[in-house]
Amino acid sequence: MRDWPLGTTIGLSGGRRYAVSKSAYASGRSIKLVATELGGTDYISLNLYELAQAPRLAPCEMPLAKVLAFLSELRPEGKQA
Repeated sequence: MRDWPLGTTIGLSGGRRYAVSKSAYASGRSIKLVATELGGTDYISLNLYELAQAPRLAPCEMPLAKVLAFLSELRPEGKQA
């Protein structure tokens, strides 16, 4: 997720296409990622905080397992896995 470009990019995860928007705050120590399925109803929203102890992944009103599955398969459209 750290390597995902800022702004909105089309991505693939789980065989679905998403418009993925990434924003960075606090000099990059806080990242927000929102993904909306194109032609479908799926939605992913999360924050990643770079804390002194360790990074903290915070899903927004959805199970952590759903976010982890999405991130594990996420890649930019047109790029091989």
